Formats: sequence, structure tokens, C-alpha cells
Amino acid sequence: MTGHLKGNSINIVIRPMIRSDISRIVLIENMIFSDPWPTAAFEEELDRMGRGIIVAETDGVVAGYAGYIVGAGESHLTNMGVAPEYQRKSVAKILLNGILEIADRAECDYIFLDVRPSNTAALNLYGKFGFTQLYRRPGYYRFPDEDAVVMIKTLGNE
Repeated sequence: MTGHLKGNSINIVIRPMIRSDISRIVLIENMIFSDPWPTAAFEEELDRMGRGIIVAETDGVVAGYAGYIVGAGESHLTNMGVAPEYQRKSVAKILLNGILEIADRAECDYIFLDVRPSNTAALNLYGKFGFTQLYRRPGYYRFPDEDAVVMIKTLGNE
């Protein structure tokens, strides 16, 4: 899968994460999240059935990544991040489209995600993709403590 950044000639290639991507992904995690996933969490995703991480790569550099779980007719976006220098350049949109394609190929009926209510950029992006708020998980996030907004998108009959 490939995509293009708006107004740029930069090509983005979407592909599965490989072990050598993990150090760059962890660097991005630590730059953008107050409670980042540890290296071990990404390493574990390499060997788990029904789970995975895709990366957005440009010129050999990982610009962003997104994780997913698929199974039992449902999908879950587990984590998504874009390096600061690639934010606001459609990388997140390309990654989200990649996750939706994976969920579609797995014949999932729904896709879920959790997001901080303070992350208005993410809430707006997910809303543009047709996600709606389902409920809140009190105290889900740490550093700082915050609820999670659980969002859902119906797939298939679109």
C-alpha cells in the first residue's frame, strides 16, 4: 500500500513492522506520548496471531506506525503515532486507511479505539473517518491520569 503526502512529492509506503523498525518507533513513542509503550510491547507484537503493527515509511525512514488487533469479527486500533516532523502531513490518515483495509480484509464488522479526551486532533481525525463516541473508560490513562474515550466505526456495509 502506498500513499502521498498532500502538497508534497514524498511517497509513503505502508508495510508491516519488522524488528529493525522498533528502535525508531520507540523513539517516536517517547517524543509524542506522556505514557509511551515500552520496547518489549512492540517486540511482542511481532509474534502474536491476529495482531500487528504497520509502519508508514518514506525514503527509508519510519514516519509513523499503527497497531491493530483483529478477531471474532472485530478490530481494535491499539496505538498510532506520527513523528513530529511528519505530523499534519496526512501520515495519520494514510495509516488509518491502512488499518481500515486490514480490518476489511479480516471481514470485521466493527473497529474500536481508545483515545484521550484531551487529544482533540485525534478525536477530529477519527470523527472525519466516521468513528463515533461509544462511552468513557474512567482513569484508563496514566501520566497524566485521564479517561479514555472509546470510539467505534461500523465496517462492511458502507
